Amino acid sequence: MECEYLEELPETDEPAWILGRQHQLKTEKSKLLLDISARLWFTYRRKFSPIGGTGPSSDAGWGCMLRCGQMMLAQALICRHLGRDWHWEEHKKQPEEYHRILRCFLDRKDCCYSIHQMAQMGVGEGKSIGEWFGPNTVAQVLKKLALFDEWNSLAVYVSMDNTVVIEDIKKMCRLPNQNCPPVAHCSPLSHQSLLSRNRSPGGFCCGWKPLLLIIPLRLGINHINPVYVDAFKECFKMPQSLGALGGKPNNAYYFIGFLGNELIYLDPHTTQLFVDSEENSTVDDRSFHCQQAPHRMKIMNLDPSVALGFFCKEEKDFDTWCSLVQKEIHKQQSLRMFELIQKHPPHWPPFIPPTKPEVTTTGAGTEQLLTKWHFLLSN
Repeated sequence: MECEYLEELPETDEPAWILGRQHQLKTEKSKLLLDISARLWFTYRRKFSPIGGTGPSSDAGWGCMLRCGQMMLAQALICRHLGRDWHWEEHKKQPEEYHRILRCFLDRKDCCYSIHQMAQMGVGEGKSIGEWFGPNTVAQVLKKLALFDEWNSLAVYVSMDNTVVIEDIKKMCRLPNQNCPPVAHCSPLSHQSLLSRNRSPGGFCCGWKPLLLIIPLRLGINHINPVYVDAFKECFKMPQSLGALGGKPNNAYYFIGFLGNELIYLDPHTTQLFVDSEENSTVDDRSFHCQQAPHRMKIMNLDPSVALGFFCKEEKDFDTWCSLVQKEIHKQQSLRMFELIQKHPPHWPPFIPPTKPEVTTTGAGTEQLLTKWHFLLSN
């Protein structure tokens, strides 16, 4: 069956790029397919517990952008705990961190990034449960949900007005009470927990919350402007790439790479049965990996509303990303896809890193906590 899938890919000298990794089609088709099937694949599901107790028990027809957001975040967590080069194989025993990541996304109200939590958090963004999300809405929802996720401890930055502010990101990601110099080579930390969390093969680095950077963009009015195509493709070559959220109106896809002028994507528009964790806390994960031929779409057919994603585990990864943007994205002085600036614009409101709301509950679960937060947000 694998051979049938591989035959669907064209014979070409052009490489395929998947989330910062290059694959030569003439010699590495199997490797390419393995790389794609390793990504966590979230699709429509049915027969989960009703959202909010009385809401929908399937997200078919409305949850595709939420599923794409889950896929982008899951890729960040894979990079955080297992590394970009980790690969999944069916029936192969996987590390505990893998199952723990997967459990974050199960369709249960007590899982931090479940369809239940995302749909309910969307209410604070003006979206009714069962209403379709755009790329920016799903980015805002992930930013808020991440505040409740102590295990992964991500800093989620969603850019404003096509502008990424380096100063704001460093303010958000550098852990408190650390006198970090502007370079990545720092002295050991005094707190053992931070020290172990931020140890890298190259020695110690300053306290840094792993960064999920999401850049919502509009790359044209009704259609993508061809002037942005090369810069858009360049983003998939970056080692920090988490791909892009986008697609067509009311039809979202998770774009993970490109081949020539075609984008490669994972498609959430398959309805599968709800899967729960087993007694030993593992998950039957066969339906969470797409083992079919990669879907492809011509770049010019892309809706201009997209959101780029990047993951920077350490400060040096973010510094490298900034250099790549200046070198590769901003090398053409025509229309820039987005701006990267050093200082917070003085005419903007002050940047305050988001923090988990101080809401106390007595025996209430996450769902009740988030419901209270929705109330706080809307008042």
